[in-house]
Amino acid sequence: MSRPFRFGVNLLTPASAAEWRAKCRRAEELGYDVLLVPDHLGMPAPFPALVAAAGATERPRLGTFVLNAGFWNPVLLAREVATTAALTGGRLELGLGTGYVQAEHERAGLPFGSPRERVDHLRRTVEELLTSDECRVPLLIGGNGDRMLRLTAEHADIAAFAGARLVPGNTEGRLEPVPAEELDERVARYGELAAGRKEPAERNLLIQVVAITDDPQSALAPLLGRRPELTLTQALDLPTVLVGTLEEVVGRVRGLRERYGFSYLTVLEPHMEAFAPVLAELSA
Repeated sequence: MSRPFRFGVNLLTPASAAEWRAKCRRAEELGYDVLLVPDHLGMPAPFPALVAAAGATERPRLGTFVLNAGFWNPVLLAREVATTAALTGGRLELGLGTGYVQAEHERAGLPFGSPRERVDHLRRTVEELLTSDECRVPLLIGGNGDRMLRLTAEHADIAAFAGARLVPGNTEGRLEPVPAEELDERVARYGELAAGRKEPAERNLLIQVVAITDDPQSALAPLLGRRPELTLTQALDLPTVLVGTLEEVVGRVRGLRERYGFSYLTVLEPHMEAFAPVLAELSA
């Protein structure tokens, strides 16, 4: 049986206290189930932003999407998680990843390391959190590589798949979309690794583009400009692209659940209002 849908919004833009509270209240009014904050330099600091979000709202869960484990000492992170869980009234969901923006590590004076070293550090972080009695919160792990999928299958309550990958050699975090067939293979691999779980994990996907429109060509012009090798049809087929009429986009969301098991979708803050009619239709 399919899981019911959940919808989150990743809040990216710093704001004053009043503006932040208003933004969080608006997301709650629109029906979002989870208010999320990423972990990038130049964006809101995750834990104080989530505590403020808790004070402005009543219903939504609150989460990191996702913490860059390389920014954090595991023991000190456990303290942050425990305090934030308490101050948010138990609404916290902790999202973790390895980090992928080398330039941010350099700016912070922190080692970036190899992919193997970053996954090793994430594993140590997860193990530290799991041994802390004060950090019993739902755990989301995000990533597509084999070692990340194994870690996710072992420990995560929520398996978050990346519908994009780092452009080879890029240090600034520039991403390129993952085609549907590649995501098929990654989800299938996760399914193999998670076959022995007692309870299946919820599956999440971060949506990159949302537009309710009769003119998909115009809506996708920025993406097609960055990725000239894609045709319009290929762009519309990307799992992280939800562009079309309301009926078409609602159908695409249902298709993501049927094809991949993605019942939990996250949209980016700039698309919060655009996605709201889809959320309303699927939550009715």
